[in-house]
Amino acid sequence: MQLNQLIQRAKEIRAKYEILETKRYGKSWTPSQIAEGFVGDMGDLMKIVMAKQGVRKMDDVDSKLAHELADCLWSVLILSDKFNVDIEKAFSSTMDHLETTIDGILEPKKE
Repeated sequence: MQLNQLIQRAKEIRAKYEILETKRYGKSWTPSQIAEGFVGDMGDLMKIVMAKQGVRKMDDVDSKLAHELADCLWSVLILSDKFNVDIEKAFSSTMDHLETTIDGILEPKKE
């Protein structure tokens, strides 16, 4: 799947969640509440990573890891959409900046 397809799929699922949340709570989650859910997912991811590294007991670690990484990606895609961030452009720009920074440290300019 291409990134634009992932974004579209994430938005389709978010639309379904909005219906479910409205049915359950009378309104859909705000971007802040989505971010709070993301924080919870990150906590779950950390527990799974610890299990993957052998410091926690957990069954079916690989499957849970794949699921949680996808869950976290979903949150990032939805939050970027909610805040009108072109995530593909932002990702490319950030990677370019990091690469330049790292290259500058690894290969300092000679004077």
